Amino acid sequence: MNPITTILLKCADYTKPVLKKIIPQRMLRDTKQRLLEKSYDALAQKGKKTFDRAKKPDGINIIGLVRAQMGLGQSCRLLANALEHSSLSYSLYDFALKNAMMNVDDHTFDGKLSDELKYNINLIHINPDEMLLMYTRLDPACWDYSYNIAFWLWELEEIPDSWKKYFPMLDEIWTPSEFISQSLRKITNLPVKTMPYWVTAKIDHKYDRAFFKLPKDMFLFLTMYDSNSTMERKNPMGAVKAFKKAFQPQDPVGLVVKVNNARTEDMEILRKALEDYPHVFYITETLEKTQVNSLISVCNVFVSLHRAEGFGLVMAEAMLNGRPVIATNWSSNTEFMNKDVACMVDYTFTTLQQDCPPYKKGARWADPDVDQAAKYMQKLYSDESYYNQLCNKARTYISGKLGKDQAVTKIEQRVKEIYDGRK
Repeated sequence: MNPITTILLKCADYTKPVLKKIIPQRMLRDTKQRLLEKSYDALAQKGKKTFDRAKKPDGINIIGLVRAQMGLGQSCRLLANALEHSSLSYSLYDFALKNAMMNVDDHTFDGKLSDELKYNINLIHINPDEMLLMYTRLDPACWDYSYNIAFWLWELEEIPDSWKKYFPMLDEIWTPSEFISQSLRKITNLPVKTMPYWVTAKIDHKYDRAFFKLPKDMFLFLTMYDSNSTMERKNPMGAVKAFKKAFQPQDPVGLVVKVNNARTEDMEILRKALEDYPHVFYITETLEKTQVNSLISVCNVFVSLHRAEGFGLVMAEAMLNGRPVIATNWSSNTEFMNKDVACMVDYTFTTLQQDCPPYKKGARWADPDVDQAAKYMQKLYSDESYYNQLCNKARTYISGKLGKDQAVTKIEQRVKEIYDGRK
């Protein structure tokens, strides 16, 4: 980064509390964005030196939100766990973001953290909208002679045009699903490889229903989302509507709504919709990953009537813990679940009539059939044999589909191809 730009950005960070009082927030944000873009454009124009395996030791530097208690952080840790069980050397660079709402208390891989990108492959596991910050925060020499791979997730079929500016600094892109990979291949000639996760979902029985203040014997449906992932896409209201169609307020059935980074306006919408139902339980505090997995395991059914998914990790974790999943039959989750092992909900496509950041007007996503979802809820509640069969099928199927061997083998094979010079 240009030294002057570096000084300006650091000064802006230190004086931000004061600047916010005298300069509009939008103006500050736009100014910082222009500085980052200018710095990155200079870096991209200069280009990086071509990959030379001999310049650095073999291995992978994962750059990501290693400690973040959110989906992107968990995705990063799943990659690290696969590498931990592989024959490859690796280290982790924690790309911490200054976000007051982000919990960064996961210390699973603290022993692997390093500020040095010492290996010859960089695996960049951050959202594209943070790429500018990454390229300007780290030494430009990090990219020279290295093989630079972006690990990206996206939920819709059309990839944002803004991603294209980063292609010149990359050698390859990895994604966890063919749904994303196919979309990327339409807009780049870079190699795009699908690397599904090795999904794990550790639980601790001390986190029981009493811990979560849930009724001991009631049949419970669980839905969850993070406000940072947008309420519209995750569509918890779909689960709410299906639950209300399936059951009456007096029925001995409950709905658990887990919300991360809960916004007041979101909670008001949820509470208003469910005000006549006494058996609704809201959990809004941030939980450790083991606690989240345990919450899933103490509920009876997980419901995701999403409009689009970049992977659908919580669905896979629920299946691994032997919980039936009611899910929209579209986007990335359909690559690890089907009608034999889950309750797949039909849908129609709808087009966004206005921008729904980060998604643009004109994009399409799924509108799940709430009536069908309600029928699945009724059947799982009333038909014990069906319920138990689906529990067993889900656990068995996902254990093989997203198990250790497939994930570790694919990474090892692809790294060998890279070192051998194969596309």
